[in-house]
Amino acid sequence: MKKLSLVVLIEAAFFAAFALVLDLIPSIKLTPMISISAAMIPIFIIAYRWGFRASILSGFLWGVLQLVVGDIYFLNIFQFLIEYFIAFAFIGFAGLFYQVIQKQLLNNQKGKAGLWIVVATLTGSIARYVWHFIAGVIFWGSYAPEGMSPIIYSLMVNGGTMIGSAILCSFILILLTLTAPRLLLKKPIASTTTQHSLQK
Repeated sequence: MKKLSLVVLIEAAFFAAFALVLDLIPSIKLTPMISISAAMIPIFIIAYRWGFRASILSGFLWGVLQLVVGDIYFLNIFQFLIEYFIAFAFIGFAGLFYQVIQKQLLNNQKGKAGLWIVVATLTGSIARYVWHFIAGVIFWGSYAPEGMSPIIYSLMVNGGTMIGSAILCSFILILLTLTAPRLLLKKPIASTTTQHSLQK
């Protein structure tokens, strides 16, 4: 398996730190339990610039940085591993759409690129929040209102957060696609070789 280059590793670490900074900004509260945030955007940018492995790494590093700065809710080691290391890394599943997004951007098909970015952003968001849902059922179920199933409680809280955050991130990423597509491109000026390889 081809190793990630030093440039990719540096970008993955930089955007993980940027995600942490965004995460420290107060989120938009929809309800006392449901809030939405744009903090996943840097990990999505890495996903669309460099692909699956780079974005998995960047998401994982974001989780590590949450621990370093103490911005965590710790119940036990299993909840911690699921909600910070695993869940944050799974945002990187958005990178599965890297090639098609790069192809559309290189061909200046911003509309099509935007549609794929929405699909990829939703994929990465669902991949992350599946783990938060599982943790919500197992570890946070006791916080559910009396008479409410922990499954329904976790689905409402994590599902609402996921949908809201995915919509917000998609909106901002589409704006970036329309106004600053170079930010999402692997190489600002694509070579013929790069175009040819992405079109295969």
